[in-house]
Amino acid sequence: MANALLSIQVIPKTNNGEDSIPLVDEAIAVIQESGVKYQVNPLETTMEGELSELFGIVEKVNERMIEKGCPSVISQIKILYKPDGASMEQLTEKYR
Repeated sequence: MANALLSIQVIPKTNNGEDSIPLVDEAIAVIQESGVKYQVNPLETTMEGELSELFGIVEKVNERMIEKGCPSVISQIKILYKPDGASMEQLTEKYR
């Protein structure tokens, strides 16, 4: 079972005020390519997995933003670390 949930909001800086949504789509593509369980929400994407793996994905997201021409990127993250197991379902089951 996964030991962490990590939510990330990516705020890429663009050179001339271009639309950042295509860059956010690129960030989500990195998460999709990773193979971890994830859920896209309006203001952030939540991933479920091993904490070290999730940190690696955050690093790859930031690297992809730079590869796509961003001079800088802000990544706001929230983490739930629970060594005996963490899941999105556990946190939201009473609301479903």
